Amino acid sequence: MKTPAAIEVRGVWKRFILRHNRVETLKDRVLATFDPRRRERREWFWALQDVSLEVRQGETLGLIGPNGSGKSTLLRLIARTLFPTRGEIAVRGRVSPMLEVGVGFHLELTGQENVYLNGSLLGLPRREIERLYPSIVAFAELEDFIDVPVKNYSSGMQARLGFAVAAHLNPDVLVIDEGLSVGDEAFQRKCQERMAAFRAEGKTIMFVSHNLRAVSALCDRVCLLVRGRVVAVGPPPEVIPRYEALSAAVRSGVADRILGPELGPRRRRLARERQGDPAARTP
Repeated sequence: MKTPAAIEVRGVWKRFILRHNRVETLKDRVLATFDPRRRERREWFWALQDVSLEVRQGETLGLIGPNGSGKSTLLRLIARTLFPTRGEIAVRGRVSPMLEVGVGFHLELTGQENVYLNGSLLGLPRREIERLYPSIVAFAELEDFIDVPVKNYSSGMQARLGFAVAAHLNPDVLVIDEGLSVGDEAFQRKCQERMAAFRAEGKTIMFVSHNLRAVSALCDRVCLLVRGRVVAVGPPPEVIPRYEALSAAVRSGVADRILGPELGPRRRRLARERQGDPAARTP
């Protein structure tokens, strides 16, 4: 019997607006009326283009690709902190996201207050948060700093607390953006052991990492994203060599020959359609 899908991504596109020569004040607007050089220009940047993907329940999927390929954007869409411009995303079960450092934290609140805040936002009752709180603090190794405002934490401390919260909320789907690269080697090993425990419990995991060794060890399948498009999906031994070959091609300056015209230089992805395609207009 086929295992049902925990995450379904169907024909997803995500567009951002790039503003050049930003006009912020009334004075700037008046001057721009008489001087075209002062006028604001907008371009549409497609971070994701026609992405379709399916992750089965209990499966661990790794997202790899060069910087700027749309990996973090896709995770944000799955975590519902962003919404697609086109297409649909269906997620079954509770999602626990651990996105980039600081996301979901109120910097003026203490570590303890942020643990309770994050748990409440994810729908946990206070009694459940109180039960999990000692384990979260111990896992993050922040016992001496949990009453300090998060704004005084280092980026590593914030990331450790974020991973600890995400890993203890008993999610059905765990979404992690570079969470395995936080802390020292001992803490990274502890994170990987936690991930392995989630896999053994049949949880669905989707994470971004540039650590190809961890991806190969932890993932059932790997998705290679390049310039907003899915280039390959399959077992780690098949997809990781393609990424390594692509990285070598980028360093050699011949990546466009490998990727083809549809994945050409970045400037082709900047849709200069300010008065053209109606679908490209700001909603």
